[in-house]
Amino acid sequence: MAIWGLVIETTVGIGERKHGEAYVLTHVDGTREEALVQLEQRARRHTPEHPRSPKRRRLFRESDGFLLVIDGAWQSFSTRFTVAELLDDSAAPASPPAHAAQPETEPEEEAAVEPDPADAVPPPSSTPPVERDADGVPIRPNWWGRTDLP
Repeated sequence: MAIWGLVIETTVGIGERKHGEAYVLTHVDGTREEALVQLEQRARRHTPEHPRSPKRRRLFRESDGFLLVIDGAWQSFSTRFTVAELLDDSAAPASPPAHAAQPETEPEEEAAVEPDPADAVPPPSSTPPVERDADGVPIRPNWWGRTDLP
């Protein structure tokens, strides 16, 4: 099955600072039609920040999603909802190649595993505890008393 991204492109800001930004709302595992159904539900429920006093709301269907146009008192704001197939993700967890089979080991052949030093419990700190107020904020900042600062 393909992974589909539900993408929203919306108008943010007002006046001269008004611009568009894009966000991935979620990913959908399944068919394109299933992703479009979820996208339509989100488009119908979407309430953008601007305009604050909407006068008219129109939702259009496009080939890859939906276009929401909301007319305000002085300006119109648009939000585009798009379904797009995920082809690559640099933040996806690495998976082992499908052809690389894991070697099977029999129970009597298992070697003794040495503990990983990273899993060891660190020794107790020799620094005194930091005095904090009721909110947990240090009373004396950690940079106070440093000689390497101007």
